[in-house]
Amino acid sequence: MKWTINKLDDLNEVAAQFLEAVGDKTIFALYGPMGVGKTTFVKAVAACLGVTDDVSSPTFAIVNEYQTEEGEVLYHFDFYRVNHISEALDFGYEEYFFSGNRCFIEWPEKIEELLPEEVVNCYFSEFPDGSRELKVEI
Repeated sequence: MKWTINKLDDLNEVAAQFLEAVGDKTIFALYGPMGVGKTTFVKAVAACLGVTDDVSSPTFAIVNEYQTEEGEVLYHFDFYRVNHISEALDFGYEEYFFSGNRCFIEWPEKIEELLPEEVVNCYFSEFPDGSRELKVEI
């Protein structure tokens, strides 16, 4: 699956289509360079799911937890500052990844060996005109 995001206004529609396309999948590895819009995409998905909290990058906390209006939990990870796999092991990644809740993982390449088999890979890229592309592999 592939979507082109020409402007920020397209993001909510793409997020809704993304959620429909992935169905009951819960683990999402978000690949792409810094500034490509990974966190902005998570914000749009969270809004579609009914999260009313301010969604922000968990760069320093590693993980942020959000609740939807229905009480579902969404986890948002940022492994950018993780230098060793042991750091992910130390904070108990398994409790999150195998909780059955949606997990959006930025910089998954830092902990790739810990990702579950059923991970949905999401690749973000930017074009010279500023538009973005999201390619999803289920």
